[in-house]
Amino acid sequence: MMKKVFTGAIVAAFTLGGSALSQSTKRIDKRQENQAARIEAGEATGQLTPKEAARLEKGQEHIQKMEDRALADGKITKQEKVKIEHAQNRESRHIAHERHDKQKVSDIK
Repeated sequence: MMKKVFTGAIVAAFTLGGSALSQSTKRIDKRQENQAARIEAGEATGQLTPKEAARLEKGQEHIQKMEDRALADGKITKQEKVKIEHAQNRESRHIAHERHDKQKVSDIK
């Protein structure tokens, strides 16, 4: 009986821990999706040149690697989250700047 209770407690701890982990990165992941969609929209409308899009996508990959490293130990700390969100803010500004600069795909061709 005691073994079942102990096992149940361990399962509950991992389940709740996993839930908390997914909650802590849900905002980061959603923002990554939104920024990727903004890059794709810029490519589709011609606001981004292929070179600009590639550079912005590389920035998104860098942020994803930051998140992967932060989660490698099983949890993301507040400090890691702040760094990732700061990088996302910077990348968001880059996306906005590149989409609204004077370069267009039609200018390159």
